[in-house]
Amino acid sequence: MALFDKVLVANRGEIALRVMRSCKALGYRTVAVYSDADRDAPHALSADEAVHLGPSAARESYLAIDKVVAAARASGAGAIHPGYGFLAENPAFARACEAAGIVFIGPSPAAIELMGNKRQAKLRMIEAGVPCVPGYEGADQSDEALTREAARIGLPLMVKAAAGGGGRGMRLVTEPAGILPAIHAARSEAENAFGSGELILERAVVGARHVEIQVFADRHGHVLHLGERDCSVQRRHQKVVEESPSPAVDAPLRARMGAVAIAAARAIGYVGAGTIELLLGAGGEFYFMEMNTRLQVEHPVTELVTGLDLVALQLQVAAGEPLPLSQQDVRWTGHAIEVRLCAEDAAAGFLPQTGRLLEWRVPAGEGVRVDHGVRTGQVVSPYYDSMLAKVIAHGPTRDAARRRLLRAVRETTLLGLVSNRDLLGHILGDEAFARGEYDTGFLPSRFGEARLREALSPTPRQVALAAAVLFHSDALALQQATGLDASLTGWNSAFDHPFSLRLARGETLHDVSVRPRGEGRYEVASGGETREIWFAEVRDGALPYVCGEVQAQARFAREGERLWLDAEGATHAFDDATLRPPTVAAGGGDGRVLAPMDGKILAVRAASGQRVKRGEPLVVLEAMKMELQVLADMDGTVAEVGVTVGGQVRARQVLVVVTPG
Repeated sequence: MALFDKVLVANRGEIALRVMRSCKALGYRTVAVYSDADRDAPHALSADEAVHLGPSAARESYLAIDKVVAAARASGAGAIHPGYGFLAENPAFARACEAAGIVFIGPSPAAIELMGNKRQAKLRMIEAGVPCVPGYEGADQSDEALTREAARIGLPLMVKAAAGGGGRGMRLVTEPAGILPAIHAARSEAENAFGSGELILERAVVGARHVEIQVFADRHGHVLHLGERDCSVQRRHQKVVEESPSPAVDAPLRARMGAVAIAAARAIGYVGAGTIELLLGAGGEFYFMEMNTRLQVEHPVTELVTGLDLVALQLQVAAGEPLPLSQQDVRWTGHAIEVRLCAEDAAAGFLPQTGRLLEWRVPAGEGVRVDHGVRTGQVVSPYYDSMLAKVIAHGPTRDAARRRLLRAVRETTLLGLVSNRDLLGHILGDEAFARGEYDTGFLPSRFGEARLREALSPTPRQVALAAAVLFHSDALALQQATGLDASLTGWNSAFDHPFSLRLARGETLHDVSVRPRGEGRYEVASGGETREIWFAEVRDGALPYVCGEVQAQARFAREGERLWLDAEGATHAFDDATLRPPTVAAGGGDGRVLAPMDGKILAVRAASGQRVKRGEPLVVLEAMKMELQVLADMDGTVAEVGVTVGGQVRARQVLVVVTPG
C-alpha cells in the first residue's frame, strides 16, 4: 500500500480546486503550482502550500516535467494528481514521478502511452474484440498512402491526429478535393500541439452521438463502469454540454456498452479512472473512438447521478486500496446536465477572449453545482484553455435538471469579457435539446451562423436599457463626485432637451436619445420606439429597474467608454461612441491585418514584397489551445510584416500591412 499524506495538484483553475476539495476532505494536505500569470489565482491561494513554476507560457511552467517534480520534492508531496489536460496523459511525466518515488494518481505509464496514440489504441481494441469505426490505422503516413486509403474508406471522412485530443488535429472531409488539404492541416496542427503529425482516418458516422463510459479499476483486479455520459453537443469537436444518463441509452444498451468498456480496460491492465469514448449510431450500433486515461472535465454529472466522489476513489486506488463497491452496488439516481462556460465569442467563430473579469458571481440553489477557478478582478490570459467554469444541475428527471440548469446559467454573472453564457442558455432552451433529440451535428444545424448572430444580438429593448444605464451610471458617478442631491441627477438648464447617444456594439452602431425625467427616470427613444425606464438604488451589485410594465434587475460594469450589461437573459458590451470621430473599420479591407485575439505567433507566411490574394493565410496564431489562420483582407503586395515566430501579440495588433496593386 502506498503511503502519502500530501498531494501536489499539477494543474490550475477549477480542476485544481476540485481535486484539492476531495484531498482536504480525506485529510490530505495540498500543494498547488502556479505560473507568473496565476500568481494570485484562486487555486494558488487555496492550497496549504503553493510552488512557483515559472513564466506564464505553459511549456515553461505547467508542462515542464522537471519543474513539477522538483516542486513535489521541495514541498514534500508524496503524490501528484495531474487533473486533466497539461501532463495528465503524458507517460514521460508518470515515469518521472515513479523515478522520483512519487505516487502518480493515475494509470501506469504503459497504459497512458498505449491509449494516448489513437492508432495503437485502435489496433489493440480491434485485437480485443472491441467494435471500432472502420478506417485506416497503418504505419505508412505518406500523403499518397493517406489519400489512397481515404478513397477506399469513402466520404464523409474524419482525419484525426493519432496523438492528443480536445478536437485538435481533427478535420471532417465531405468533398474529394478537401482530402489532401485536410491531411496537411491536421498534420500541421498535430505537430504544433502534440509534437507528432501521425494521423488516422475513419469513416464519419453521420447522425451519431458521442457517448462515453466512465470506468474504474483498482490494483486488485476489480473493474467496473459508472454508466454513460452523452457529450454530443460540441463545437470544433470540443464538448459544450454533457449529461448523464444519455437520452438515447436504455438499460440493456447501457449494460452492453458498459461490458465493452470493462473489456477494453481489462485488455490493457488499466488502473484508476478512465473513460471509453464511443460513437453511438442511430440504430443502436456503437464504436470505440478512444480512451482518455484521466479524470474528465464532465465527471461531475457522473458524481451527481451515482452519489460517488470520483476524485476520492482515485486517491483510494492510488493508495493501493480496493474499490469500495462492486458493479452490483452502482446505482443511478435522477439526471444531471453540465455546461462549459468559456471565454469565447460564439458569434465570431468561437474565438477565445481575454481580459479582466470585472464582475463574477455564481448561482446557487437546489441541485446546482458550480466548479470554477476564477474571481472578480482576475485577468483571463491567452496562455491556457478558455474554459472558466462548469455549471451543473441535478434533478429527479431530465427536464427538472434542464430547467434548474437553465436558471443557473442565466443567474451566472460574467462581466468584462465575452463568453458563451448566452449561447448555453439558448441551447438549454432549445426545443430539440429539451426533447433529447440531438447528435454531434446539433450546434451547426440548430445554431448556424445566421441564427447565432440573431440569437446573440441585442434586442431594441436591451439597447434602450443600455443607453439608460450608461447615462444613469455617468449621472451617479457625477453625483458621488460632487455630492449633488439625487433629485438633481440628469438635470440641465433645458430639462426637456433629449441627449443624443451613439452606442457601438462591435461594428454595429445604435443611435439613441435619452431624456432625463428626474430621480432615476428616463425616456429613451431608439429604433422608432420610446420607452420609459426607471431605476431604483443599486442593491448587492444589482440595479433594479422598471421598463414599461416589467420590473426586473440588471447588473452592469463600466470600463472607460465600455458598458457591460447583464439584463433580460443576455450579456452585451456597448461602447459609448457618441464623441468618436468617424473611422474606417480597422481590418475591413484597408490592408491592415489585425490579430483577432491575444496569442502566440506559430507561423509567418508573408514576406515584404510578396504578392497576396484576399483570403490568403498570412499568419498562424495560437491562443487558448486554438490555432487560427489570419487572412489577407485584400489583393495586393505585402508592405510590412510586424511579427516573428514565437512572439506574443495583443488583440487588434497590426500583424501585416498589405498595399493594393
